[in-house]
Amino acid sequence: MLLVLAIVQDQDTGSLLDSLITHHYRATIIPAVSGFLQEQNVAVMAVIEGEQLGDALEIIQANCHTRPHHVNPIPNSDEVADMVFLTSPVDVEVGAASVFVFDIVRFERF
Repeated sequence: MLLVLAIVQDQDTGSLLDSLITHHYRATIIPAVSGFLQEQNVAVMAVIEGEQLGDALEIIQANCHTRPHHVNPIPNSDEVADMVFLTSPVDVEVGAASVFVFDIVRFERF
């Protein structure tokens, strides 16, 4: 058995869960906040059999998309004193999914 943990953007959660349920996977979600952009993310967890891993990863990839995001770079306080800077927005690509797969030693369902 495997635990698949996917960190996805909040906007992708609905379609991902619908697709997982359609393919008969059970999933649990936990709200999370990204460290870099302080954006709402979701941790999606599913316990699967080893032979289901390829299918589960395809479902995640098909439902989690990248998108552009505008960020105003703010230097840390040490840099501010030593330099002049302009805060023009920078485009960064966010989204898709960060997926971790763990072996499960024991699993109980009560």
